[in-house]
Amino acid sequence: MSDYVVGLTGGIGSGKSRVAELFVERGAALVDTDAIAHELTGPGGGAMPALQAEFGATVVDAQGGLDRAAMRQLVFADPARRRRLEAILHPLIRQLAGERCRAAAAPYVILAVPLLVESGSYRQRCQRILVVDCPEELQIARVLARNGLTADQVRAIMAAQASREQRLAAADDVIVNDADFASLAERVEELHQKYLRLLAEIPKASC
Repeated sequence: MSDYVVGLTGGIGSGKSRVAELFVERGAALVDTDAIAHELTGPGGGAMPALQAEFGATVVDAQGGLDRAAMRQLVFADPARRRRLEAILHPLIRQLAGERCRAAAAPYVILAVPLLVESGSYRQRCQRILVVDCPEELQIARVLARNGLTADQVRAIMAAQASREQRLAAADDVIVNDADFASLAERVEELHQKYLRLLAEIPKASC
């Protein structure tokens, strides 16, 4: 079991997934709240009965999972519906994430939460907050290269997230991901060693 949790976050296109992979390669466990959300909303997922009851059959696809396009259309311009969606999903995500953090067979856990700063509640369960940062224009360029969105759509997503300044203000550690892969891997290695040192300094409970 691991009780040492590093909350990993960053804006869209910052490189969170690559950073998480590098920590896993060094022996950390990964608990990814995006992956958990997809599990919960896939065919037979634990959130599907409540989502169908709340929003109707139009948000269920032919396989029995969430029709994400239909749900986006429902909640995009309706804050009340978005809050109802979050009220169903977020407690389930937090519960599963907590269970998986506690069950992890690794020295420490990387808890990847894209909206960690926005949610507020994850701060209490993390020993450190690690923010992956890069210039906003680089974020936009990366997302344009992979997602087929327009620049205006990417900026709209960024505007709905915490600002770069808000994320950095919440950070205990920062990885600036604006250079080559070797530089990124070197910084991850530095932080991996730091987390192992911090973990070793925690007093062990006596039997």
